[in-house]
Amino acid sequence: MTENDTIICEKFLPHPPAAVWRALTDPGVHARWWAAGDIEPVVGHRFTLDMGSFGSRPCEVTEVEEQRLLAYRFAEGSLDTTITWTLRPEGEGTRLVLTHAGFDLDSPMGRQAYDGMGKGWPHVLDRLDTVLGETA
Repeated sequence: MTENDTIICEKFLPHPPAAVWRALTDPGVHARWWAAGDIEPVVGHRFTLDMGSFGSRPCEVTEVEEQRLLAYRFAEGSLDTTITWTLRPEGEGTRLVLTHAGFDLDSPMGRQAYDGMGKGWPHVLDRLDTVLGETA
């Protein structure tokens, strides 16, 4: 689902918030489902994500609520967007909401990234679910 300059994807994961949080914040697990990088859940932590053919993307953590919310600036200096992961306990699992905001839809690169990531994020979340199943 998309709204203006924002992509929102939601997925129920049959895993507790602690497991989902680890997948979002542990560099080794994170690399298995999305991108390698030295992510840490610490406000102000600067890190890079290896986006393969798209190159390395600098990021900075802007908000952390342990096992509830992780937000960071993504691709500073190029896309300049914000990724926010919100975790909500739901029964035996977790409702994960990804909000990717701030695309410049007036620029060709911003529009292309918005369109591509809008299609790609659901597949990334499916890979997250698979990796969580393998590490459970």
